[in-house]
Amino acid sequence: MDLPRSPASSLQTPVVWSPDCLRHEPLAEIWLGVRTPGTEVATRATTIRSALLAAGASVIDATAHDDTVLTRVHDVGVLEHLRTIYPAWVEAGLDVDPGQDRVVPYLFPTAGLLGGLPLREPVAAHARAGLYCYDTMTLVGPGTWEAARGAVDAALTAVDLVVGAQSRVAYALCRPPGHHAGRDSFGGSCYLNNAAVAAEGLLAAGHVRVAVVDIDAHHGNGTQSLFYDRADIFYGSLHVDPGAGWFPHYVGFADETGAGSGAGRTRNEPLAPGSGDGPWLAALDRIAGAVSLFGATAMVVSLGVDAAADDPESPLLVTTTGYHEAGLRLGALGLPTVAVQEGGYHLDTIGELVVATLAGLCG
Repeated sequence: MDLPRSPASSLQTPVVWSPDCLRHEPLAEIWLGVRTPGTEVATRATTIRSALLAAGASVIDATAHDDTVLTRVHDVGVLEHLRTIYPAWVEAGLDVDPGQDRVVPYLFPTAGLLGGLPLREPVAAHARAGLYCYDTMTLVGPGTWEAARGAVDAALTAVDLVVGAQSRVAYALCRPPGHHAGRDSFGGSCYLNNAAVAAEGLLAAGHVRVAVVDIDAHHGNGTQSLFYDRADIFYGSLHVDPGAGWFPHYVGFADETGAGSGAGRTRNEPLAPGSGDGPWLAALDRIAGAVSLFGATAMVVSLGVDAAADDPESPLLVTTTGYHEAGLRLGALGLPTVAVQEGGYHLDTIGELVVATLAGLCG
């Protein structure tokens, strides 16, 4: 695939996106039982795209990919669920009575509910809503499946660019984000795990060891769970300490280091609220050192910018300079790299933060 020419002074990173990513409109989140405005809005993607265009980046459309790599990451059941649950919700009349225009779980098949009995798929759409979703914040609407699938195509197209040596670094402007989605679960405003798909795509293309470095403000519990017992994928994350009361609360601690064949292949760097650039970059350096020791032949960066000082979703207080420096330090590893957009919710600064990080990655 040919990339458009750009001025010599422009951002030297191909930017891949799918217009379908704008079709997801959650409209709200159900937070502690209260309907609150949604933060994972389509404007996030258009704002980033505008900033990248202004920086001179080459923006290209994602190309369609089949499900071969996607089904290495997610069970078919959760894919079918995401594709069909909203039409089933409407068919059941739940958008009229009780008047909920998005799919929201009210019941979750926890171990306590099942009591050791096998998990069965319920008949009622309102019961099926919680079959794979683990929170009430991650609503499914009429365009959610198409947007999530478009984000996967963007990630795989970025993989194609890197594997084809058309660029050492390629960026997938994915929306919705993905790092909280597991093999048979979704939540945290994430539906399909774009970074995990990119990692599997790099392996399928011939890379033998892939590192996933997650700089989003929150731990990527979905990505960690997918690769926790794998020897061929390293997962490293620096994030606000879940022990200080931050999502995902139950996982993301330093003593989670992998299991079985993946023992030592996971590294978590939980950070105290208010850490700022210094501790954040020191944690990144430790993860970068682990990537080098792992012997990665390619890297995926889960590029969340919600650790920034102005972002309402975390207290880490990282500056734009800190993000640029993070990009430089990861870029210095010299690895073929696919950067995948994760979080970032402060619309006035999200674009410049992504531009700064990508500029660093490209050196």
